[in-house]
Amino acid sequence: MSFVSEIFRESPAGFRGVFRGDHLARSLYAEAAGIARVLPAAVAVPADVDDLCTLVRWARREGHTLMPRGSGSGMAGGAVGPGVIVDLSRFTTMQPVDVSAQSICVGTGALRGQIDAAARLHGLQFPVDPSSGAFCTIGGMIAANAAGARTLRYGATRPWVRALRCVFDDGITAWIRRDTPPRLEIPAVARLMATLTQLRQHADVTSLRHAGVRKESSGYAIAESIASDGHLIDLLVGSEGTLALFVEAELSLCPVAGATATVLASFPSLEQATDCARYARALGATACELLDRTFLDVAATGGSTGIDAQAEAVLLIEVDGADAAAAADAAARVADRCRTDGAFDVVSALDAATEHGLWALRHAASPILSRLAPRLRSMQFIEDGCVPPEHFPAYVRGVRAALGRWEMTGVIFGHAGDAHAHVNPLVDVTRAGWRGRVAGLLDDVTALTARLGGTMAGEHGDGRLRAPLAPRVWSAEARAAFANVKASADPSGVFNAGCKIAQADDSAIGTLRHDPEAAPLHAEARVALDRIEHARAWHTFRLDAASTSSRDG
Repeated sequence: MSFVSEIFRESPAGFRGVFRGDHLARSLYAEAAGIARVLPAAVAVPADVDDLCTLVRWARREGHTLMPRGSGSGMAGGAVGPGVIVDLSRFTTMQPVDVSAQSICVGTGALRGQIDAAARLHGLQFPVDPSSGAFCTIGGMIAANAAGARTLRYGATRPWVRALRCVFDDGITAWIRRDTPPRLEIPAVARLMATLTQLRQHADVTSLRHAGVRKESSGYAIAESIASDGHLIDLLVGSEGTLALFVEAELSLCPVAGATATVLASFPSLEQATDCARYARALGATACELLDRTFLDVAATGGSTGIDAQAEAVLLIEVDGADAAAAADAAARVADRCRTDGAFDVVSALDAATEHGLWALRHAASPILSRLAPRLRSMQFIEDGCVPPEHFPAYVRGVRAALGRWEMTGVIFGHAGDAHAHVNPLVDVTRAGWRGRVAGLLDDVTALTARLGGTMAGEHGDGRLRAPLAPRVWSAEARAAFANVKASADPSGVFNAGCKIAQADDSAIGTLRHDPEAAPLHAEARVALDRIEHARAWHTFRLDAASTSSRDG
């Protein structure tokens, strides 16, 4: 039986991989970890890089858009959409670790956790560690410039990418390497470099970044790429599949710390906690996480957390050292600082088991939130705001106030050392007017973020969720520069149209996967997707996730 849909009467000529347009396959790729649901036109799984090049040439010739996807663990809707999903999760090759160069070359479908595990066999690590690290692909991390808890020490993904093997809009594939000039014989590269030269000469660089913001995955990294030490790779990282498709990457590694220690400090006020967090970087912290009162209240519904009820906020601060004694000394300095800044309860964990127990609190809310369905659904649509550190208390209090105005419960936590908050609004989808409250809350928090000089996307990317909000947080000059970059790399609109650069009439809040009135997906796909979400098994290959017995064409 053919699985090509009425949209595509046949597979692309010469394409050797899987190409399906049946309702089951399209349903399996209609959702990701974020809030959106969009049925794609078809699903393509290339057999290899040459096969992907064939697909790209076909899409350009026929006027189709390709939407690259790894695990689908991203929150911003960059891996769902109405075009052809290109599943790159099967590009999983991993070369041996180059110990002397402290590097590894991998396919972009390789999981971050597997890469780090391979490095650790040699006393090395890939230190960028988002909470999705066990199941996100490295290609997705590169596409979003993912970060995580330990950016205080290690930064986001961008500086750890040495080279990218790209497929450009005309189907040409080539390596772009930091240690060599960009290859101007490649048309897309030549166009991009010409645009960057123009921007270097004429653009106001201050308009291309949010001053004082420590984490950014919104817009294109033009400011970084045109800096004196910048490179085209800096622009490609964080481009969310809109400038080229990534098939292989060479990554830098670094030595594993000799030992770590963790301090948990409880504060009577949010301001005291966030003021203390501002010193975490100077104290040598590798991570500094905030658990707001909203988070603590939800975590407590699952049992005792061991946190005093008077705590308005908690900081989890990790340090490391060459050995256990050095880590313990660093933890003692952090603990003293926490007490100086008003912490009334400070606990230090100096061994792995005790550290694990403290960090378990950070992960306690997710399974509890999942049990609140179907009445309350956790919807991450204001979940990635990052502001200058001096404005972080105002941001968290502003989000709290907005939740109250729109009569929603919400959970606030995040990376306090970077003034970066994750927010999980809990939406009652059985209550009349819930969609209006979602839109109102998003509008209020967008306005708050803009007023405080922040970004809506600290580490998860713009996707289709935040691209329509760009005029609220980016200047007209910045948006024009972004549009010029996109047009230079992809004049035909082959790559991920509507992601990063919104199209006319695009809306941040479209069809939501939690909407009880949304058109249902294929029943078998619904069961499979619910199972994946419950187990957080986002790396599951979607076409293997459901039985093939009831495919419909």
